[in-house]
Amino acid sequence: MQVAFLGLGIMGSRQAANLARAGHELTVFNRTAETADAWVAEHGGAVARTPADAARAADVVISMVVDGAQVEDILLRDGDGAVHGARDGALFVDMSTIAPADTRRIGAVLDERGIAFVDAPVTGSAPKAQDGTLTIMAGGHPDHVGRAWPLFEAMGQTVVHAGPLGHGEAIKLINNAVAAVNAATLAQALVVAERLELDLDRLVEVMGAGSGNSTMLALKAAPMRERDYAPLFKLEHMLKDIRLCLEQADAADTPFQLAALTEALYSAGAAAGLGEQDFAAVMEVAVRLASGTPVRT
Repeated sequence: MQVAFLGLGIMGSRQAANLARAGHELTVFNRTAETADAWVAEHGGAVARTPADAARAADVVISMVVDGAQVEDILLRDGDGAVHGARDGALFVDMSTIAPADTRRIGAVLDERGIAFVDAPVTGSAPKAQDGTLTIMAGGHPDHVGRAWPLFEAMGQTVVHAGPLGHGEAIKLINNAVAAVNAATLAQALVVAERLELDLDRLVEVMGAGSGNSTMLALKAAPMRERDYAPLFKLEHMLKDIRLCLEQADAADTPFQLAALTEALYSAGAAAGLGEQDFAAVMEVAVRLASGTPVRT
């Protein structure tokens, strides 16, 4: 397919590379033009200087940015948003993680212009984006999701049609809230074990073989122990997702107390200057709480 890919950050650059390797023809746009130039120099394709220019020849326009405001800007901005360059019959796919209400609102604007829209957020962090084994949860009309399916298969290992537009986002937010709770629990457990002077290798071995096992244990125990917070998924992005999930819970008039408690920990981490670090840096919040050191700077 002819694909316009908008947003070449930690995740988007890797997803776009997998599409190129699968034989799709890409035109890319990034707010930092040098990033797009470097990507094309490595992977081929073409660079567009505006989202509208990127969309002109595209069968499918994919956006992968930080939040709802950026999605709206890159797709709908007056003058050079992607919608202003879209060809007849184009499909827009947003793979960012944003509020379902934003997805539906943007989708309504696109629908008025005759453009189909699918939300398809991902989970799996940078390593799975690199090797094309992401989990992708797509929301939208089955026909529209089906059109994008070959692209999803080039980027992901598990692809799920989650339901109507916005349901992909809702499922992603709940998933990330659970992951955030698990990571925060793991961080506090490691701090308790450190204070008890336990053998952390043995602790992780037992947890990994028993009911304490989790994806977060496999992915984050080592960086937490080593205090290595090189960003694969930033703490500030996880905090955004927890907050969006809590908004969904509030809209459903349903409590999610553990997510609310966890939001406070990640919020403290962001306030302490850890927002640009990997969300494993919630370990620093657990350490400071245990030592009585003020978390916030």
